[in-house]
Amino acid sequence: MNGSIRLYHCRDARSFRALWALEEMGLPYDLELMPFPPRARVDGYRDINPLGTVPAMVVDGKLMTESAAIPHFLATRFGPSDLAVAADEADYAPYLNFLHMGEATLTFPQTIHLRYTRMEPPDRRVAQAAEDYAQWFGSRLRNAETMMGTEYACAGRFTMADISVGYAVMLAQSIGLAEQVTPGMAAYFDRLTRREGFRRAKAAQGSTGTETDPLG
Repeated sequence: MNGSIRLYHCRDARSFRALWALEEMGLPYDLELMPFPPRARVDGYRDINPLGTVPAMVVDGKLMTESAAIPHFLATRFGPSDLAVAADEADYAPYLNFLHMGEATLTFPQTIHLRYTRMEPPDRRVAQAAEDYAQWFGSRLRNAETMMGTEYACAGRFTMADISVGYAVMLAQSIGLAEQVTPGMAAYFDRLTRREGFRRAKAAQGSTGTETDPLG
């Protein structure tokens, strides 16, 4: 393999997608485990990632910060790998769609819910906004389920799109939105947690099983 990889990560935050992808690929990497949020608790972190967010992954001096893009990058940069769906495969379009859906459609409303239930000071929390975004997430997840394949998101196999969507389900179960996760999506995520790559990623960050702490 050519290329050095360093991942800046907070336990079970969005950067878990990158960590999981690295373990699925079996790639060597250096892991910097940080408290959440690193922009406030890690001196000099903005010098590494001006956004102050996680993930931050540096490959050969190039910075990546988008958790849905990193898994696909790893599968194509260090592949070929069946974890990516190739442009000439029938399910290339659904693959890209689910890859981005996991973050833009499914994780985004959860972050708003999380902000107004746990992140803001008590006097700035907005119960109605939190509930509205919880319902938004649930509706989007149910609709996404109707678009998915039988066992995995697409292509009849586990791909990086499952890491993107699977993390959104994982986050929901950890921040009080489990009631928005249908039995079918709960079973889907359970299948994903049985993968050795998932278990290795959990172990790498110092946890086991499916317990999550998205606040680090």
